[in-house]
Amino acid sequence: MLLITRRTNESIVINDNIEVTVVEVRGGRVKLGFEFPEGNTVYRKELYLKIQEENKTAASSQGDISKLLSSIKNKE
Repeated sequence: MLLITRRTNESIVINDNIEVTVVEVRGGRVKLGFEFPEGNTVYRKELYLKIQEENKTAASSQGDISKLLSSIKNKE
């Protein structure tokens, strides 16, 4: 893990196109601002982990997909 010390209104740049700025530091909390190209996605880590978990669960439930395909074929 890379650790960088920054003060309020100081920034870091990642891969030439992502800028992270320290907007405010107050009471043990840090407010960050992000500038990045349109089309990129940013998630809070806890939400990102939940999305990954849900995707793994959905990918492993093959039985449900077979039932769905079967019901579609029966309607045709």
